Amino acid sequence: MTELPPPPPQVALAKEESRFPCENCGADYRCDPASGKNICPHYGHEDTLVTSSPWTTNIAEIDFERTLDSGQDTTESEDIRVSSCPNCAAEIRFEDETHALDCPFCATPVVVDTGESRRIKPQAVLPFSIAENAARKAMQDWLGRLWFAPNALREYARHGRKMDGIYVPYWTFDADTKTRYSGMRGDIYYETRNVMRDGKSQTERVQKIRWTPRSGRVKRFFDDVLVLASRSLPLKYTEALEPWPMEDLKPYSPAYLAGFRSESYTVGLSEGYTHAQGKMKKVIEKDVRFDIGGDRQQITTMNTDIQDVTFKHVLLPVWLAAYKFRGKSYRFVVNGQTGRVQGERPWSPWKIAFAVALGLILAGTLGYYGSHMQ
Repeated sequence: MTELPPPPPQVALAKEESRFPCENCGADYRCDPASGKNICPHYGHEDTLVTSSPWTTNIAEIDFERTLDSGQDTTESEDIRVSSCPNCAAEIRFEDETHALDCPFCATPVVVDTGESRRIKPQAVLPFSIAENAARKAMQDWLGRLWFAPNALREYARHGRKMDGIYVPYWTFDADTKTRYSGMRGDIYYETRNVMRDGKSQTERVQKIRWTPRSGRVKRFFDDVLVLASRSLPLKYTEALEPWPMEDLKPYSPAYLAGFRSESYTVGLSEGYTHAQGKMKKVIEKDVRFDIGGDRQQITTMNTDIQDVTFKHVLLPVWLAAYKFRGKSYRFVVNGQTGRVQGERPWSPWKIAFAVALGLILAGTLGYYGSHMQ
């Protein structure tokens, strides 16, 4: 198999190149999460051509092996124009009339540059269902529950710049797996024995494990194994945003991206499949342990045959806020469908010092009264 040429190492944040001007005033339409329509921000005019588009057709799966063998020749692709963030190396795509903007990942100003790269085009998109004001409130509520967060950061987040709606790239993989295994089943049982303690004979129960060899086969079909195709956000944040309602995926249309940005993948297809195999292996191990049964299990060998692998390149919605506060960048992400929040936890040294001092005072007070009551 021939591996696809690897993408550049930078993060590629893309603003969709297609524009949707209002037929009345020429302003760009914005996709409204509440109505699912593209609406003019000035006069509220709806784009009836976009809303009547055939977005309900089936989403095709792409053959993984055939794509690797033929490169991108048989897969629909697109060219993007990018510029690199000087601070975090994020690659940002600009529209023709845009010359500068703040990087949404670290809030650093980025000036337009020229460069093109070819990418596999998305097959599906999960539209935003939460508007910016709801996402901001969810982030503020999350910050409010962090006891040791600086109050100044909360206020800065409350009145700071707007949140960016970004479609983040993912790969999804389907696969049919059959696994042969060998191992040991452990069943717990107890034996009674007499022991001497303090010169007296006592009876106690001792736990034992009876091991017996086991072998067999398990089968599982994996549907939409989700793999982040970006390096712009920490994996622990994006995985904590799950689960995603994948059943609500729509066939890709640039109309969904109106008023939002979309990030181009930097984790290639083959690398994404390697991550998917790791996820599948963990699930198969659970299946094997369940098939072995008993109270304990040991897996000696596990040989998996993976067939009929297909994939999709999809875009999932994330609201992102990046703030520079006292020389440090903080990022907060909100699931654009469920409103779940994750982010870099800020700490206030003054609050921590106050809590430590208060704890010492309380401990000293309790110790004082405890010693005088004895």
